[in-house]
Amino acid sequence: MNEFSVVCRVLGSLFYRHPQDPLLAPLFELINSGQIVQHWPLEQDQLLGKLKQQDMPALANDFNALFIGSECRVPPVRSEYDQQESEALLRDFLQQQGMPLAEGPSDHFGALLLAASWLEDHQTASDTAQITLFDQFLLPWCDRFLGKVEAHANTAFYRTLAIITRDAIAAMYAELTEPSADGE
Repeated sequence: MNEFSVVCRVLGSLFYRHPQDPLLAPLFELINSGQIVQHWPLEQDQLLGKLKQQDMPALANDFNALFIGSECRVPPVRSEYDQQESEALLRDFLQQQGMPLAEGPSDHFGALLLAASWLEDHQTASDTAQITLFDQFLLPWCDRFLGKVEAHANTAFYRTLAIITRDAIAAMYAELTEPSADGE
C-alpha cells in the first residue's frame, strides 16, 4: 500500500466508521500515542498532534451529532449537497472500475476516500479513474462538507480532522494531476 492509499484509508475510516468501532482501535492507539506522525507522509505533524483524543464518549457523541440520523448537523453524503447528482451514477462508476460495493451509501464522504484508496491499490496503468473520482464525485462538495464539520464539531478532533483532510485532498489531487517527469 502506498502513501496515497494510506492517507485515503485513514481519513476515510475516521469519517466512515463510528469512533467506538473496534476496527478503529489500532488507529486511535497510533493517534493517541503520537506514533501516527511516523507513518504519515504529509507534513501535518502539528495538526496530527491535535487529534489526540482521550474522551471517547465525547468523540462518539460528536460523531453521532455530526453524521448520524436525519437530524445530523453535517450530512455525510454527496447527494445532500447536490440534489442533481444521484448516488446511482457513482455506484455505476465504481462498479465499472471493478470495485466491490458495500450495502451503505457509496456517496458517503468517508466511503469516497476509501474508494480512492481502493482505486489506488487496484489501478494497473493510469490515474484516470482516481482523477474522475476526485473531479466528479469528491471535489465539488468536499469543501462545503469539511467547512460544516469545522463549524459544527464540538470536539477539537473533528475540527482538526476536517483541516487535515482538506489539506490532504489538495495534496493528493495535485499529485494526481501533475504531469509526470517522463512526459506521460
